[in-house]
Formats: sequence, structure tokens, C-alpha cells
Amino acid sequence: MAAPAKDDAVHNRLRQVRLERGISRRDFADAVGIHYQTVGYLERGEYSPSLPMALKIVAYFELPLESVFSLSPFPKVGEGD
Repeated sequence: MAAPAKDDAVHNRLRQVRLERGISRRDFADAVGIHYQTVGYLERGEYSPSLPMALKIVAYFELPLESVFSLSPFPKVGEGD
């Protein structure tokens, strides 16, 4: 049996997507039904969303799940160009 992964963090691009679209934390939180402080925890990676929450978030942005959330870190802007 394989050992469980030590890093099961969910990485996200939530802040980048939200800022690109000019949406405040409070407006975003209201739209997806979470507290605005939770948005900060999510953006900093201090909290991983439940599957229903992640699906609400990507539905709000009309993006595929993997474009916002990943089990691997996203490359920094400008890397790989």
C-alpha cells in the first residue's frame, strides 16, 4: 500500500482570475455564497475548497475546473514563455 501524499494542498489561480475581471473579494464572496474573508484564505492557499465550492467558483467564472484549481503549483506568470 502506498503512503498517503504529504502535500494534499489545492493550488489555485483564484486571485489572478478575480483581479483580471475586476471583481472585489466581497462581490465575489456574495456571488458564490461564502464569507469575504474565506476568499482571502482560499487565495493564499490557507484553505482548500470543498468540491461543491470549487464547482460554484468555476461556474461563476465560466471556466473549467483545471484552469483555476490544481494539485500541482501553477507556473509563475512569465515562466515557460
